[in-house]
Order: sequence, then C-alpha cells, then structure tokens
Amino acid sequence: MAFLLEAYNGILQRLAGSGTTLVAVSKTKPEADIMEAYGAGQRDFGENYVQELVGKQASLPEDIRWHFIGHLQKNKVKYIAPFVHLVHGVDSISLLQEIQKQGVKHNRIIDCLLQVHIASEETKFGFDDAELDACIKIIQASPGSFDHVQIRGLMGMASFSDDQLLLAREFNHLHALFQKYANLPVWNGRFTVLSMGMSSDYALAISCGSNMVRIGSLIFGEREKRTA
Repeated sequence: MAFLLEAYNGILQRLAGSGTTLVAVSKTKPEADIMEAYGAGQRDFGENYVQELVGKQASLPEDIRWHFIGHLQKNKVKYIAPFVHLVHGVDSISLLQEIQKQGVKHNRIIDCLLQVHIASEETKFGFDDAELDACIKIIQASPGSFDHVQIRGLMGMASFSDDQLLLAREFNHLHALFQKYANLPVWNGRFTVLSMGMSSDYALAISCGSNMVRIGSLIFGEREKRTA
C-alpha cells in the first residue's frame, strides 16, 4: 500500500484552521512512500524504531522533522540525539536524564513530551498522575540539570476501544493535566504541545484539545508486520 494522496488531503482539510500539527506515522513504510508524502508537502514524520529511523534520516531530505513516537530505551537515545525533532514518549526521569546527557554531548537542546498513561490497558507506557507531578517537581527543583532538554508538552495514547465516551474521558483527563502544568515558569512559555489522537480517534482527540495528531494507516494504508 502506497501513500494515499486523496486521504491525506482530506485529513489536511479537516485539520485546517485548527492549529493542529499532523505527524505522518511512517514506521515500517518504505522511503518511496515517505517521499510521496514529502512531495505533497508533509514534513513531520513519526517513527517507532530507532534503527529504522536512523537509516531513513540518513538517506531522506534534511528538512524532514523526525518525531520519535515509540518507547525509547535509554541505551538507544545516543543514536537519535543528533537530529531528532521531538521525542514523544519520555516516561521516566532516568530517560530524561539520558536525553539531557546526549543533548550536552551533541550541544543541542532536545525537545521532549512527557508521556502520560491514560488508557485502560496496562500494556501502554507513561507516567501516572502522581508520577507526572513528581517528575515535574524534580525538573522545577533543578532546572540546570535539564538545560539541554525542553519539555514541550504532554503525549498520551487512549484505550484501544470503540467506546467514544471512554476515549473522551481519557483525552479530557490528559487535556486537564496539560492545562494544569502549561504555565509553569520553568517551561519558559514553550509547554504548548498536546499530542493525542491517532488514525481511529484523531477527530475526537482534537475536539478534546489535542494540537498534534499521529496518523499512519489513513495516510499510508495498514502497516506491514515488523519481522525484526
């Protein structure tokens, strides 16, 4: 399945005027499909696997903004630190400390989102509310220890469900947390991103306050199963 231009343009029309950033989820997709989307004007792409992202970044246009949207292991941060545009899934202080370390090493400030566990499934990653609060308090207490990371906002994944009321509750909860923390002085006015919503639920997510959506299958078709 290749890049679906008509579907892509339809999504852009739905997002028009909402101030919502579309991240095209290109994990497992060939570079040719990404280049078709690039030719249509898309610049923000999301990847889940470090090795795949590193390979694509090396061979695709330099002005692509690469988002890492998967679960990031600490020992893999070093591979994407030189170029990653936004890390969506920071789910521990220790991971944030490693990103800080690599930011110092590469002399760049790395933009990150704190991932919050809002879904009913225990398999999804992220801070619970108390852990999120504790993480933010640590950053507030020692901002100099995190001077090479910039927390840009929050990210969450809703339950895998058709229950619109359940999904809305989860999205609204994350939006409330976003509003609670958005204006802290430690962020220097840059805590502005609420990343929630995917192919199946992005319209609902936007209605609940999302301003960044991660869409793959609607743009590229159903993804191939990863074999390694």
